[in-house]
Amino acid sequence: MSSKTLKPELKSLLKSGTVIPAHPLALNESRQFDEERQRGLTRYYMASGAGGVAVGVHSTQFEIRDLNINLFDTVLRVASEEIDAASLDRPFIKVAGICGPTAQAIAEAETALKYGYDMGLLSMGGLQDWTEKDILQRVRAVADIIPVVGFYLQPSVGGRIFTYEFWKEFAEIKNIEAIKVAAFNRYQTLDVVRAVCSSSRAEEIDLYTGNDDNIVADLLTTYSFEVNGKTVQKEFVGGLLGHWAVWTHKAVQLLQEIKACKANGNKDLAQLLTKGIDVTDMNAAIFDPAHSFHGCIPGIHEVLRRQGLLEGRWCLNPNEELSAGQMEEIDRVCKAYPELTDDDFVKELLAR
Repeated sequence: MSSKTLKPELKSLLKSGTVIPAHPLALNESRQFDEERQRGLTRYYMASGAGGVAVGVHSTQFEIRDLNINLFDTVLRVASEEIDAASLDRPFIKVAGICGPTAQAIAEAETALKYGYDMGLLSMGGLQDWTEKDILQRVRAVADIIPVVGFYLQPSVGGRIFTYEFWKEFAEIKNIEAIKVAAFNRYQTLDVVRAVCSSSRAEEIDLYTGNDDNIVADLLTTYSFEVNGKTVQKEFVGGLLGHWAVWTHKAVQLLQEIKACKANGNKDLAQLLTKGIDVTDMNAAIFDPAHSFHGCIPGIHEVLRRQGLLEGRWCLNPNEELSAGQMEEIDRVCKAYPELTDDDFVKELLAR
């Protein structure tokens, strides 16, 4: 079977840099799937100007794959239907989350293709006992089916640390279109960028930040390395982020500001770096690093609940709730940084 490749217009969008929110899961009070609000969320991301969505990822809750819940197919189908029904006059990238051992990852890649997804965000989580060589074989198997976004996930939420050599070999795999770095660590982020720059596919692979603690600085930075006597430069061009599942309209504006800053010789660099700290402060309230990220998904849900996009902040796991003091932290950052929220935009959207 020949692998699917990315359409030229989507490849161009990916390379130019765009906002890709990690799509949450809408549930009702009985913790059952709320299809109406799920579709509404997808419409919100399109209306906000996002360039795609990532569905079936960490923010969608990995429990959707449990046999007694069995929502993986459903959430992929619903988002795809809503995007197709919108008949957008611009490119929009459908990204499906893919995880598990090789057989599961292949099955999920095939499901993603069935529902018209363009790319697979391939998690390496839960494979702590695998060798790097075995994981690379798994990556090749999935890339033989669907274009892949690599995913460097921080260990505190189920990921693992990989070597520079792993990422260099990873970058050589055909049909790897991008890598999302969510290591939340500057050293490990540097490993990925240097590995891509040192590979033969440096120009082909696009870098997307998943470092929610460093979003703006990631997007403003140019990495530069000497490779075989030549200078190779690389930048993070966009973000695939759980943080951008909320206040998405302002995230789109932020990325536009960053692109404009880089285009005009970094005249607004200092202002944007300060704004970057504000964004990180907001992220800390939502993602709950104070409690090892326990409340990150309920934190996303709480913001969407306040705006009326979700009915509540329920998760499939009843033990997944806001941590002590997290509600007050969300109150604080919403009051401190109203210019980074899109409450008025959402209010108008819901009224329409």
